[in-house]
Amino acid sequence: MIHTFLGETIHYEIQYKNRSSFAIKLDGYGTVEVFAPKGTSNEQVLKLLEGNWVLIQQKLKEMKDRMHGTKEKVYEHGESFLYLGKTYPIQIHGDPSITQDHVVFEADKLHIYVRQHDDQKIKQALKRFYYKQCKALVEKSISSYQSHFKTKPRSISISDSKTTWGTCDSRRQLTFNWRLAMAPQKVIDYVVIHEMCHLVHLNHDRSFWRLVGKIMPDYKEQENWLELSSWKMTV
Repeated sequence: MIHTFLGETIHYEIQYKNRSSFAIKLDGYGTVEVFAPKGTSNEQVLKLLEGNWVLIQQKLKEMKDRMHGTKEKVYEHGESFLYLGKTYPIQIHGDPSITQDHVVFEADKLHIYVRQHDDQKIKQALKRFYYKQCKALVEKSISSYQSHFKTKPRSISISDSKTTWGTCDSRRQLTFNWRLAMAPQKVIDYVVIHEMCHLVHLNHDRSFWRLVGKIMPDYKEQENWLELSSWKMTV
């Protein structure tokens, strides 16, 4: 969920517990987690967030500064990576007999199977996993929303773009950023809808945005998630 206050937007989650008081904390990737007593209304949660807004923004800035600065991923057991909008720890399995390094998502962990425990090999195995998952997730999303469009994409590819989440060219070729596999499914759906709308309108005119909004009325929330979370979508 998202909330905007005093010109700033945050992404937050609520967990209702058998407790008598509220608590707020930030996870390792900048999501604000609210722990609230069962029966708490959304209005009470928003009031709590707004009452702690300055402190939350300060902590978010400190966290982003750390992530953009010296903190780098450590390819060891327990390090967390995003997948479909949630963070999961990695479990590394060294096995000289395997034919190819690979990753399996199972039991809320990213199991990484490598012939030898080497940071670059683990990183490359993760990237291949995200590439593969991104292609499957995008194709599934395209299939789900194709009924809204008369035109079909000519091709679908996955890229390592540093500047875009997706593109559509005049030949109806769609390209998507592999990091989208780290985003929630609805965010992936938004990027897919955005690019498929370019099959109809190549520019970002009013007709384009009307079509996007018709298919996904809350698309602004998905844009905000990407704006707030893109800095943590990395291996």
